[in-house]
Amino acid sequence: MAAPVAAVARRLRRPFRRSPAWQDPSRRPASTEPPPAQSSAVRDAFLSFFRDRHGHRLVPSASVRPRGDPSLLFVNAGMNQFKPIFLGTVDPRSEMAGFRRVTNSQKCVRAGGRHNDLEDVGRDLSHHTFFEMLGNWAFGGEYFKAEACSMAWELLTQVYRIPEDRLWVSYFGGDPKTGLDPDLESRDIWLSLGVPANRVLSFGPQENFWEMGDTGPCGPCTEIHYDLAGGVGAPELVELWNLVFMQHNREADGSLQPLPQRHVDTGMGLERLVAVLQGRRSTYDTDLFSPLLNAIHQGCGAPPYSGQVGAADEGRIDTAYRVVADHIRTLSVCIADGVAPGMSGAPLVLRRILRRAVRFSTEVLRAPPGFLGSLVPVVVEMLGDTYPELQKNSAQIANLVSEDEAAFLASLQRGRQIIDRTLRRLGPSDLFPAEVAWSLSLSGDLGLPLDLVELMLEEKGVKLDSAGLERLAQEEAQHRARHTEPEQEQGLHLNIHALGELQRQGVPRTDDSPKYSYSLQPGGGYEFGTCEAQVLRLYAEDGTAVDSVGAGQRCGFLLDRTNFYAEQGGQASDRGYLVRARQQDVLFPVARAQVYGGFILHEAVAPECLQVGDQVQLHVDKAWRLGCMEKHTATHLLNWALRQTLGPNTEQRGSHLNPERLRFDVATQGPLTPEQLRRVEDTVQEAVGQDEAVYMEEVPLALTAHIPGLRSLDEIYPDPVRVVSVGMPVAHALDPACQAALKTSVELCCGTHLLRTGDIGDLVITGEQQLAKGTTRLLAVTGEQAKQAREVGQSLAQEVEAATERLSRGTQDLGEAQRLSKDMGRLTEAVDTSMMPQWQRRELQATLKVLQRRANTAIRKLGMGQAAKKSEELLKRHSKGPLIVDTVSTESLSVLVKVVRQLCAQAPSTSVLLLSPQPVGSVLCACQVAQGATPTFTAEAWALAVCSHMGGKAWGSRVVAQGTGSTADLEAALRTARTYALNQLQPGPTQEPTWTKGTQLAHSEGQKNLQ
Repeated sequence: MAAPVAAVARRLRRPFRRSPAWQDPSRRPASTEPPPAQSSAVRDAFLSFFRDRHGHRLVPSASVRPRGDPSLLFVNAGMNQFKPIFLGTVDPRSEMAGFRRVTNSQKCVRAGGRHNDLEDVGRDLSHHTFFEMLGNWAFGGEYFKAEACSMAWELLTQVYRIPEDRLWVSYFGGDPKTGLDPDLESRDIWLSLGVPANRVLSFGPQENFWEMGDTGPCGPCTEIHYDLAGGVGAPELVELWNLVFMQHNREADGSLQPLPQRHVDTGMGLERLVAVLQGRRSTYDTDLFSPLLNAIHQGCGAPPYSGQVGAADEGRIDTAYRVVADHIRTLSVCIADGVAPGMSGAPLVLRRILRRAVRFSTEVLRAPPGFLGSLVPVVVEMLGDTYPELQKNSAQIANLVSEDEAAFLASLQRGRQIIDRTLRRLGPSDLFPAEVAWSLSLSGDLGLPLDLVELMLEEKGVKLDSAGLERLAQEEAQHRARHTEPEQEQGLHLNIHALGELQRQGVPRTDDSPKYSYSLQPGGGYEFGTCEAQVLRLYAEDGTAVDSVGAGQRCGFLLDRTNFYAEQGGQASDRGYLVRARQQDVLFPVARAQVYGGFILHEAVAPECLQVGDQVQLHVDKAWRLGCMEKHTATHLLNWALRQTLGPNTEQRGSHLNPERLRFDVATQGPLTPEQLRRVEDTVQEAVGQDEAVYMEEVPLALTAHIPGLRSLDEIYPDPVRVVSVGMPVAHALDPACQAALKTSVELCCGTHLLRTGDIGDLVITGEQQLAKGTTRLLAVTGEQAKQAREVGQSLAQEVEAATERLSRGTQDLGEAQRLSKDMGRLTEAVDTSMMPQWQRRELQATLKVLQRRANTAIRKLGMGQAAKKSEELLKRHSKGPLIVDTVSTESLSVLVKVVRQLCAQAPSTSVLLLSPQPVGSVLCACQVAQGATPTFTAEAWALAVCSHMGGKAWGSRVVAQGTGSTADLEAALRTARTYALNQLQPGPTQEPTWTKGTQLAHSEGQKNLQ
């Protein structure tokens, strides 16, 4: 058996989705057993087995939108919702803290992020972006390996009746590199359960050691595999069930430590299990997909689905069937859970999924407009009983899908027009410009998938510049890595061919040293000199080198020298304008400058003709440049202040700045406390107040190699390198014996800076965000913006202090207490959203939280007191009887409900309905039926009858209900309430109710309130 086992081992190292057997178009049955029950019965059998036979708690599926887990775009495994248990962060007061053994069927989406199956969907017979994960869990050592393996084997062989000779298992064979021993315990368990030794295989950490992430709980896993071949020829194994035994924790240094508590985490894909049980080699041939495939066939008129893949799939018809069927399930589930197609994060991934589905349905299946939305009811019919949110939101799902489908179809039409216009300008052998294809995928709302653009070009016999496209993709990825601000439309740039041509022609790289030519005037202002230059190269909008550009043409140009700062090092590029020599009245606005291999490309829209060889004069936008200088020097001081506050090992993770604000990412152990934020600001303010000189000098890179405390990033620096030192000449700062870099800000930096720290004016940290574990993002403003932020903070602090005094004085008036509570809410919103010092925001938020709680407590007490008084008055007004229908003056529905409850508590045999007219014309309603009332007499129906009469709505239970309406005729509403109640209490003919004197008085009071 050595050779067959070795062959099986090689197959097991390939994931299930890679198994060639699952791409076999023959679709021959994988089992000779008769097909079992439908997929819904398979799901139910799993959950019932663990709940009824083994005492597991059945919990509902979590939303596919992760809660409090920024590391995920979507929930992609059953264990995601239990991460707080694994990590030990679960709230001890929560329901989850009591979980010991749990089972469920979890909705999972694997598209985007670490687990991404999107592009593989449709190409084979097994991939899905949405799937259901059946799982059982044991927390805190409730049970472990022996019980988990025994339960799994029992379910598969006795409940699902899978022949034992079709099942193989694998276990963790150890890892000598990390010192982990083989999981012989799992091996011996399987052997004791009767699995033959030749079907128990060992594998390394890649296959049989599961980890949550780079750090955190992890452990060996054992997997159960199914043999598709059934003993005919060599085994064809696919993974069926994965049982993970969490017993280690991966530390930040990569080491493994035992977990304080061990857990069991298992997962089995429903789609794969159903395929096995229904004797299918493809998940798409099961009843989880067949209704959808039939609906697709009926809706678009394409040939029936035949399960072909690869070359056998003529016209990619079957690929399109699989894509559309999978994607409409994903779209329906995600939208039901509140993830709608959008422009970033998970919504952006969903947008791509929807447009990919539209592309295949329209381009391949030739489906009519609105086709995708018509499939939503099919999905709801199939999954709605299991996931009721689909039924609840079915109309919204269909509408969103149809709207985005229509928008994308319009984008397709517009894209075709752009392609046709571009093709008219190309020669017969020209490649389609990568820049145009890229713009079709990124600009506006087009968002055309690039493979769709290639398909559209292929239909016209035109090839796309793939090399240029790859380069643009790399540039985009790098750009996204450096910035988090919204992406701008791809601008002009120098591609690899243009750069090569410049080098071959010996064009000198741009001399940008004039960007440092500025000075501080005696009066305190900065003077930025102009720069005389010559136009060396001109580029049209499509990147073609040209000799001249005309009026209104967007262009890029290279100069022999420039005083413009090109975007780099986290600093935004300069803006400004140029004029031609001897023609000072025509300005060429320069939008930005980018550096490519030492060549600085300026972008502009030419108001008149500009030619290669023209002599020009450049002027930077002084306000823009000064704003960048202010923020950049402030960034250096912020970096230094963070190290002073958090410790010398504090590391910068990135930054970006423009004249409006600066962003700084720093490695931290956790969120900064308000006191730490305040100390950082104070440290910066001290340096600003000292108005120290800022020294800048280029020095050999070698001199900076061993300077203690010198700040630098993990970048490639030029040699010589520019050093920026605050308050100390560079030569002195670089003296190792001086250790000046430990005492002040000394950094390697190519940016433009102020010449004195006092010109910053002030710095205020206005925002804080945890990007990921161990990384904090700070947002800050300087100068006049910082001054305004402090003024806002001071003003809000005074308002909070005044609110504290109001609350401390107390009040016996419920209306006043409610107004105070609303004021607290408005003040909380202002504190949350205003630009102000972050440390102060955090302090005020904590104070307001306490004040809001105190205000709510006061409202509850006053409400109970008012309710007691009102109920006492009503009891005196009404003689004992089965019914009280009346009006009462109160300002809130909650108090009205309290009055009703207290009345019924004091008179249990009485049913009560009260109306409370409001000054704005609305009427509040609350009711409760007596304990001994007839079963047909319910509070909800009673309130509904009255509120419907008033044109309103009602809600509640059989015993207590409430509602609202609007009427000028309270007497008619009261008559309706009494008539309905008497009909329920005394079936048969009823008489017109009579009104007591007290009721008439109360009714008159209500009419006055209405007026």
